[in-house]
Amino acid sequence: MGTYATSKIIGLFLGPILFIIVQLLPFDIISTNADTVIATALWMVCWWITEAVSISVTALLPLLLFPIFKVMPMDAVGANYGSPIVFLFFGGFVLALALEKVNLHRRIALNIIKKTGTTPNKVILGFMIATAFLSMWISNTACAVFMLPIALSVIHLLINDADGFTKNDQNFAISVMLGIAFSANAGGIATVIGTPPNSILIGLLENQYQIEISFFKWMLIGLPFSIVLIAIIYFVMVKWMFPNNGLKFNASKDIIDAEILKLGNMTPKEKRVLTIFGITVFLWIFRSVINSIIPNLDLSDTMISIFGALALFTIPFNLKTGDFILQWNDTHKLAWGILILFGGGLALANGMSESGIVDIIATSISNSKVSVLIMASLLIVLMLFMTELMSNVALTAVLAPVVAGIAIGLNIPILYLLIPVTIASSCAFMLPMATPPNAIVFASGYIKVSEMARVGIILNLISVILLILMFKFIIPLVF
Repeated sequence: MGTYATSKIIGLFLGPILFIIVQLLPFDIISTNADTVIATALWMVCWWITEAVSISVTALLPLLLFPIFKVMPMDAVGANYGSPIVFLFFGGFVLALALEKVNLHRRIALNIIKKTGTTPNKVILGFMIATAFLSMWISNTACAVFMLPIALSVIHLLINDADGFTKNDQNFAISVMLGIAFSANAGGIATVIGTPPNSILIGLLENQYQIEISFFKWMLIGLPFSIVLIAIIYFVMVKWMFPNNGLKFNASKDIIDAEILKLGNMTPKEKRVLTIFGITVFLWIFRSVINSIIPNLDLSDTMISIFGALALFTIPFNLKTGDFILQWNDTHKLAWGILILFGGGLALANGMSESGIVDIIATSISNSKVSVLIMASLLIVLMLFMTELMSNVALTAVLAPVVAGIAIGLNIPILYLLIPVTIASSCAFMLPMATPPNAIVFASGYIKVSEMARVGIILNLISVILLILMFKFIIPLVF
């Protein structure tokens, strides 16, 4: 067990101290209930930023504090932890678990890399496309973890070749490493289940505002943004920041072929998982069409997600031996903490709404005569650069209800503001601690903080521009 950092020790005590200070103030900041929600939010943010305890444990605070201080009854708070969006993500986690268990994710990734070609820049592009595609469906962290050793095998070819590890070789290595991290971040934007902030937004909209964004409708916004962002990342790295002019090697094809050969032919279990995965994605995308054909079905994205999960647990692969694709003990690898984090974020948002904080924010903004475009730009910049320093899930949980209040105050549809601000939380490219994929590739030893920051600041600024354009022109067309 490592040393408990001083910042964590400070955070551990500062969180509850801030809560107590706000509670003991001789005057109301807003009202008794609203002040309790503000105090709880300060405690949670303090623990989330310092990671004094697990961010998932922190998310349990509303479940204790809101009922004690009469903000909301226990059953109302607890309902947030069992929200349909929590089960939508649970089903997505189970699908990801099955892909990883039968190694189908590895087969998909290797074949994508093989198809893109074996020249240095095409290898980089292959890694980026493979990582981005997989991060649409499975954890961004898991994508980076299993893509890294494949990339390292290719990089080792350059270290051991006749001319040693040249500047071009180094640039290739940096591009591959950063390409994996940044594509894992950007790819998750494309789908509702690709990254947790997306699901927190969907849950907030359904719980508080009765607005539903279907899996397909999110992809209409998320997928094109992902593709454009990944294309920009590729060109910024290989054509501008880290060019590898004249670099040639063919042995990378042998490594990819060898890795595919190790997997052998596709197994019956892989085919079964691929079929269930394909059906689930098909139902997500065409849910609205199916519901229009069968009106009484009233299929939801969460129902489809649970269908996919149940199929993996209950459709026997071999009935005689009782062999199923997934057994319940496989779920020890499931990210249960993230599901609790969703619940905590929704509970905090509900507390802000119920105590009148969102209404006060809306009223204040409506009286301030702030330009809509300037306010949107400031919020996008705030979210994007703050997520470099703290969990994007925690940040979205805190800021999303505030942004909703600001949108109401500006008298614009809340989706117009919430969608780009939420997506901004997944555009952290500057620092190793910003996202797990950034940290994973940084740990490879081929990247310096200065190199990540140098390309990251450019990508952050480009992301801000893209998100402002999305706010101004794209979202009004779709919604």
